[in-house]
Amino acid sequence: MEIKDKVAIVTGASKGIGLATCQLLLDNGMKVAGWSRSMPDINNPNFRFFQVDVSDEEQVKEAYLKTKAAFGNDVHVLINNAGLGFEGAFEEMPTEKWHTMFKVNVDGIFFCSREAIPDMKRIGEAHIINISSIAGTNGIERMAGYCGTKFAVRGISHSMFKELRQSGIKVTCIYPGSTKTNFFDDFTDIQANDNMMMPEDIAETIMHALQSSPNFHHVDIEVRPLKPRG
Repeated sequence: MEIKDKVAIVTGASKGIGLATCQLLLDNGMKVAGWSRSMPDINNPNFRFFQVDVSDEEQVKEAYLKTKAAFGNDVHVLINNAGLGFEGAFEEMPTEKWHTMFKVNVDGIFFCSREAIPDMKRIGEAHIINISSIAGTNGIERMAGYCGTKFAVRGISHSMFKELRQSGIKVTCIYPGSTKTNFFDDFTDIQANDNMMMPEDIAETIMHALQSSPNFHHVDIEVRPLKPRG
């Protein structure tokens, strides 16, 4: 896709992979709507911030309408990046935390994509990128809920791509390994460190998929640090 001057929505835009992706898309000439609960540190005339909790269906609907009105243009790219995780033994996981992970990580993709798809079908050229995790390909001890959500993202993405490919809409699922972000701030056994991938690395992967030729489709992309232990 030729991305210059096209509109992208990036969820979870305030930090980490979302923030790095917003910045890279802007650097490459896109108009970007950052959707998150807190405002990212971005100063660019082609950027608009919309405060939204992607687990809230009505907030997502409102943010989508405001995004289209702000840019006066169709949305060609949706990057479903918003997500969170809690660690803990399966039998000790609080119900509220379990439900929060599924609401943000799974329902969020449903709500955001459902808003964009009808317009994308009309356009006939668009790209949805869903950020899963290697936790969506392998079970991890003390992370059953998070793994469950990311396995769900994988299945949802594969079904979406098969439904939407004939409409000219690409759906790509990316599975990052350990990445140096705030994701690990509340974890006891894992701390973010310089041996992990950087958010900018994942943003570059997203850019590579977006700029592929029209009939070339990345379905799954798994990325990991080469030397996770240094």
